[in-house]
Amino acid sequence: MNNGSNFYALLNRMKYIERWSLMRNSVPDNLIEHSYQVVYITQALCLIKNKLYGGNVNVEKAVSIAMFHDASEVITGDMPTPIKYNNPKIEHAYKEMEALAESKLLEMLPDFLRDYYAELISPDTSSEEYKLVKYADKLAAYLKCEEETNAGNKEYSVARDTTFATLCVLGAPEVKYFLDNFTGGFFKPLDVLK
Repeated sequence: MNNGSNFYALLNRMKYIERWSLMRNSVPDNLIEHSYQVVYITQALCLIKNKLYGGNVNVEKAVSIAMFHDASEVITGDMPTPIKYNNPKIEHAYKEMEALAESKLLEMLPDFLRDYYAELISPDTSSEEYKLVKYADKLAAYLKCEEETNAGNKEYSVARDTTFATLCVLGAPEVKYFLDNFTGGFFKPLDVLK
């Protein structure tokens, strides 16, 4: 058996990283499932922006960034938001830890792949594509909170309200369009979705 790079094998372990670890969950959420949701929401936001609001976003690039947006957490684990942003020192230390984890992941790759993945794992945070991934990540968090509160889990009600308020003040018409036109279906019974 070849003992080459373990990059993809490590990414496969994203399925073991549980999200929302400090909260009681009606529906468990892991990093690989979350990443897929962020991928398809990112794609939707890009298409909405390009088709309805005159955007010129590279959809494939944004979707690729979304695919790897939390890849460093396979090394760091998922840090709960209330802890991560509780204090500037903790936030700074976590960002340093994320950067080290990103570097570690990239070092696992053969040279000929490293540059390609560097743009996805450590993307330009000022790019429009990255911003849409962040919006999609926030939308996924909102959907999780709404799903939990709809299942009777009141523990998520504050996070839901805070996340929704954040989405409403982004000033991103593509996010508003997604909220207005697509989120309602997430909370309907299966028989109604057909």
